[in-house]
Amino acid sequence: MKFNTKTIHGGQKHDPAYGAVMPPIYQTSTYAQTTPGGHKGFEYSRTHNPTRKALEDSFASIENGKFGLAFGSGLAAIDAVIKLLKPGDEVVSTNDLYGGTYRLFTKIFEDFGIKFHFIGMENADKVEDYVNENTKLIWVETPTNPMMNIIDIKAIAAISKTHNILLAVDNTFATPYLQRPLDLGADIVMHSATKYLGGHSDVVMGALIVKDSTLAERLYFIQNASGAVCGPQDSFLVLRGIKTLHIRMQRHCENGEAIAKYLKNHPKIEKVYWPGFEDHPNHEIAKAQMDGFGGMISFVTKGSDYDSAIKIVENLKFFTLAESLGGVESLAGHPASMTHASIPKEEREKTGVVDSLIRLSVGIEDINDLIADLEQAIG
Repeated sequence: MKFNTKTIHGGQKHDPAYGAVMPPIYQTSTYAQTTPGGHKGFEYSRTHNPTRKALEDSFASIENGKFGLAFGSGLAAIDAVIKLLKPGDEVVSTNDLYGGTYRLFTKIFEDFGIKFHFIGMENADKVEDYVNENTKLIWVETPTNPMMNIIDIKAIAAISKTHNILLAVDNTFATPYLQRPLDLGADIVMHSATKYLGGHSDVVMGALIVKDSTLAERLYFIQNASGAVCGPQDSFLVLRGIKTLHIRMQRHCENGEAIAKYLKNHPKIEKVYWPGFEDHPNHEIAKAQMDGFGGMISFVTKGSDYDSAIKIVENLKFFTLAESLGGVESLAGHPASMTHASIPKEEREKTGVVDSLIRLSVGIEDINDLIADLEQAIG
């Protein structure tokens, strides 16, 4: 089954009760049993829910995995992965990553005795320098948030396999339309399904996808025991969003490329971060492991400072100044004061997240309107 078909039919069955084409929203907390333990596969909705099960099967299908898990948020999904570890374990993580992930690692799990190393992984060989007998997980974002750094998943996977370390990849920016980390050797794929998978800025959700049945059982146990699951209404919305993922991503990519090129040629723009440019670091790796370059772009203007960046994002009309990304509408953000504010200033500036940086999530509106909006805001 090809990807565009998987988004609609992957892991799906018509409802057995009445043949409903879309899985019904099973808005129930519990299920009737004929005898203690005698049920039709569902007993309590924290553990299983038919609507969530349909979504989890869709997750697995589009990522070429075998098992999908849906959580109440992307951070809840990450939380479940780190709960695979124990005090004394170590994690090697991308240093340019979503601020919420950094906050979870440093403010929550470091207090439980887990050690994190935040490093640049653009050169995969550097990872070896931080691997020891306590290393149990490598955490990767690619493209990274917000600097669009590209990390060689296959090369990192080779290192993880050599040392028997789990490799988890946050695939939120690329989506399985552009990149499938499990096929490149990753053990776990994570998504903030709030973003492109849902696609309409109307739901908060996280996802994990794996191939290994033993790993899946461990994560299912954590999901059920910790209880950070999503509800059936949200499951229905994300499942509906996935059905148009392929056509939305086509337009995100088209518009993203047009805006990246426009910004690069703008006389007031100093630097544009978009992996589709030949001079972008690891562009050749992006070409090899991705089927396109996506709709996420970051940039700084010449001589820009904090106040100038704020003025630009406040003056945008079609780009909405807001947190998040991946919706049909275009969004603009100021990472230093929004998505990455939880990272100390000196740490975020080491990775390029300076006060003048602006991040765009390019939507699917008419490209001429979006470019005109940027033109009037930048001046």
